[in-house]
Amino acid sequence: MKTLKQRVDLHNHTALCNHAEGTTEEYIKKAIEIGIDVFGFADHAPMPFDPKYRMDISQKVVYEKDILTLKDKYKNEIEILLAYEVDFMQNRNLMLDEVLNSKVDYLIGSVHFIQEQNENLWGFDNPEFIGKYKEKNIDDIWLDYFEAIEEMAKSKLFDIVGHLDLIKVFKYLPNKDIKLIALKALKEIKKAGMVLEINAAGLRKPIKESYPSKELLEVAYDLDIPITFSSDAHSLEQIGFKYDEVSTLARDIGYKKCVKFKDRQKIFIDF
Repeated sequence: MKTLKQRVDLHNHTALCNHAEGTTEEYIKKAIEIGIDVFGFADHAPMPFDPKYRMDISQKVVYEKDILTLKDKYKNEIEILLAYEVDFMQNRNLMLDEVLNSKVDYLIGSVHFIQEQNENLWGFDNPEFIGKYKEKNIDDIWLDYFEAIEEMAKSKLFDIVGHLDLIKVFKYLPNKDIKLIALKALKEIKKAGMVLEINAAGLRKPIKESYPSKELLEVAYDLDIPITFSSDAHSLEQIGFKYDEVSTLARDIGYKKCVKFKDRQKIFIDF
């Protein structure tokens, strides 16, 4: 009997984050059109910081109701999942319990901010603040970033690691071995039972490489860390972006299954 393979895309945004375009229903219609079987909305979760790039806490109910309505409406055509992409903040007070305790299918934990010694937060993937890369030793920047990833895994708050090596976005690469820099974090990800997304968005960025890199994905495979797939879409054109490329990469490394979720539980499927 032939095993049913599914196409999964678990990291997609909505206009509520203030930097995405298109309606949620348009996203679903496009996903159906291109043959996605499991589509997850994981919009930027509200928090009391950086409000320009996320929904307000007052919109949380609207977001969840919208996705659940679509889930029911299109239940015979596509599996729709409800989630959040949550910024892991080293200052725990900036993460909202209302989000962390939400009734969702999964939570993506991402690091977009590095806590600096002067207590400032650096949004390192925001082009507005790219100049900071030249103010500090690049190896130290990478070490600080992966220390935050390690802390995120230890928190055990999340199901998926968002874009593992996002710090490479502008192509400022370390002198030290990237695998050694990331190893402790990857071991904590394994220990926490988290899933690694292969996120195609990096192929749209200056680095021109998916997250994580092939070399880090090989380490993840050796550690038996499961994967899922994401286009990190902020527009209709980005839905399913470069899926063939990232799924081929996963197969070439040795992965045969990926993960989808239901009520925070992993479900392993063929891709």
